[in-house]
Amino acid sequence: MADLLTAAQAATRLGVSRQTLYAYVSRGLLRAQPDGDTRESRYLAAEVDRLALTRIRGRRPKDIAKATLDWGLPVLESAITLIQDGYLYYRGSDAVDLAARASVEEVAGLLWRVAPEEAFGGPLPQPAQAFAVAQAAFHGRRAEEALLPLLALASEDADTAAWQRAPGRLAQGAAALVRLLTACLLGTAPGAAPIHKQCAQAWKLDKDGADLVRMALVLCADHELNASNFTARCVASTDASLRAAVIGGLAALGGPRHGGLTARVEALWDEVGADGETAARLRQRLARGEDIPGYGHPLYPAGDPRAAALLGRILPLRPTWAVVQAQTQRLVGQPPVIDTALVALRRHLDLPRGAAFGLFALGRSLGWIAHALEQRADAQLIRPRALYTGPQPTA
Repeated sequence: MADLLTAAQAATRLGVSRQTLYAYVSRGLLRAQPDGDTRESRYLAAEVDRLALTRIRGRRPKDIAKATLDWGLPVLESAITLIQDGYLYYRGSDAVDLAARASVEEVAGLLWRVAPEEAFGGPLPQPAQAFAVAQAAFHGRRAEEALLPLLALASEDADTAAWQRAPGRLAQGAAALVRLLTACLLGTAPGAAPIHKQCAQAWKLDKDGADLVRMALVLCADHELNASNFTARCVASTDASLRAAVIGGLAALGGPRHGGLTARVEALWDEVGADGETAARLRQRLARGEDIPGYGHPLYPAGDPRAAALLGRILPLRPTWAVVQAQTQRLVGQPPVIDTALVALRRHLDLPRGAAFGLFALGRSLGWIAHALEQRADAQLIRPRALYTGPQPTA
């Protein structure tokens, strides 16, 4: 069956409003397919993409560049992750289904195309000698502040250079990076236990808490060509090491429009609370012209399936939070995204401040490595041209 898009999805893919979308239909540029179940029209994805390309061909280069880089058409081929019809797939497997049963190591093997035991069965990485001193210096700091400098130091001797082509050695080097990042997050030495169990031991979680952490890490493992994945690919395209690609991805993740959004969601929770006055405080915030971070995702008009999966485990245990989430969603008209779910998880398990970002980074490190490996195999430098808008040279 052909892929069908909702009106919201088609408008997002075209970069237009719904009113413009309907105008395209009335002008015969796009066909609407009736949906008997919902009484809403659907649109063939292939026709939407063809129309998008037609629109781009007649536009100025400057407009084309903006449309492509801002939630536009795909700019790189990839066989890693697919986002389609409100679902997220890792190499053809539903990510939510994987989150219900798979370990971090198994998902890493799937994304990296190696056997998990081949990657994680090697010797434990040995951090640089100064790592323990640095861990002590950063003790108590939020993950947003500590992870990048700690990983750069801990992974100094990681064997992931571009000339390392032996699949087994490369897989072990990739696993070593994940183990080192785990140690950076937890303030521990690199361990051989499954990643989620290391988290559970360091954070003193019970079996259910450990499983929630495992689930969160799997759901965060990859998300197509987001900013940090694209950064990791750009780094890898220069034949830099996997270590450099992961550090680049981590640097990009920290911005408040990406993984750093978790800090904004934390601040929102601190401000509005979870009591009978929450809705009033949210309205006051909106009345001041401030946004409500952590709600609405352009790729998931009907709701982020990652957030739905995590919150589906947490909110039944936190009925007051469930009321607040429902109130917030009614006010902003959009469902929560993964950043909100990670903050809910952090608070539910009473993890350290910054752990929401830390779990995001640790899970996403699997995707950074997968994209770096794929980009290496492509052997093409990512080097777009700039559209110069400055003063013209004088004669």
